[in-house]
Amino acid sequence: MDQNLLAELIDAAKRAGADAAEAVAAERQALSITVRGGELEEVEREESRDLGLRVFVGRRQATVSGSDLSPEARAKLVERAVAMARLAPEDPYAGFAPEERLARGPLPDLELYDATALSPETLEDRAREAEAAARAVPGVVNSDGATAGWSSARWVMATSHGFSGAHQASGFSLGASAIAGDGQSMETGYDGRSTRWHADLPDAAGIGTTAGERATARLGSRKIASTTAPVIFENRVAMSIISPLIGAISGPAIARGSSFLKDRLGKEVFGKHVTITDDPLRPRGLGSAPFDDEGVAATKMDLIDRGVLTTWLLNSASARQLGLETTGHASRGLAGPPGVGVSNLTVQPGTDDKAALMKSAGTGLLVTSMFGPSLNGNTGDWSVGCSGFWFEDGEIAYPVSEITVAGNLIEMYARLVPGSDLEIRGASNSPSLLVDSLAIAGK
Repeated sequence: MDQNLLAELIDAAKRAGADAAEAVAAERQALSITVRGGELEEVEREESRDLGLRVFVGRRQATVSGSDLSPEARAKLVERAVAMARLAPEDPYAGFAPEERLARGPLPDLELYDATALSPETLEDRAREAEAAARAVPGVVNSDGATAGWSSARWVMATSHGFSGAHQASGFSLGASAIAGDGQSMETGYDGRSTRWHADLPDAAGIGTTAGERATARLGSRKIASTTAPVIFENRVAMSIISPLIGAISGPAIARGSSFLKDRLGKEVFGKHVTITDDPLRPRGLGSAPFDDEGVAATKMDLIDRGVLTTWLLNSASARQLGLETTGHASRGLAGPPGVGVSNLTVQPGTDDKAALMKSAGTGLLVTSMFGPSLNGNTGDWSVGCSGFWFEDGEIAYPVSEITVAGNLIEMYARLVPGSDLEIRGASNSPSLLVDSLAIAGK
């Protein structure tokens, strides 16, 4: 699918009465294999080609999408989009990104595409190897399966005001889940990775072994009495307390006045030792792209610079509403107008590793798993169910489960201390994070 098809779609929309139009196309191929108990359990294959069209009639807009690429279907897509736009309410902030902000060629090579295509047999062998390694860990009694996958995707975008661009990305993934038991209780453990390049994927045996070891480490979990204590969020789950920040500084939330950080732009939100970066230009990054979903050239930004909140996350519509300029954070699918999102979000590491954080905290909770978070977006009050390990005198004492951690994010962010154990494992990454005192609800 190329830009010529999108150009034809845009021309057809303008002939049908649209003042301006934007077309996007997505192609995807994917294959995943799941094994359980040493036997093939599931094979999933996907091949899709889809179109999306956004049209403007004055300040009215409408978006439609479809998977039928025939000339007849494209004609109906255009007709429906223009008819819907004529009936839509006026939006004074709707429109394209400013032309001077658009990405112009040549686009940077971000090394997002590896042409390696893995066969079903290779994926099955890899999943079997990961599961076998997990089951071989002493104390593991069963498996919840292992899955290996491969994908390739291409995104093409064009607008009637002069933007045309495309980027292609590949994906390779492997994960395993183990079940450990000691006759009295059973616990699960998981490990998995996703990468852009096949060569960057860890070996299957290592992933399986880690899953098994995480499961056995959880055996003998206890409930603890409710208390207030230091809490360390392990690096694998630490982004869960940072992710509410993204919603709180998004342009639409600020425009609505529904954010616990709405009055904090340019002010210190974290301590001076905290910097949080969004980098869409990271080579091989899972969130990388040369332009955002309005065609604005991608740039690296420190959203938090030594504790200070430097910017809102803006697409063109929210920027106009706030009287500002887009920050290049437009995010969209095939249907609906652009929203706001980040690319590769990273909490920059501090100086102490996890062991040093535990030692400085003395006694407290190390969180390794989280579920069911709850957030009041207006106040920042936050709670989450979790499990992990209780530590005393800086050393792991025993595993704990069925507990809830709660606090106010404004206060938590101000006291948060990042560790040094940053690992780039996904699109959003953080080292372990210490908060010196949080409410812990137990038995």
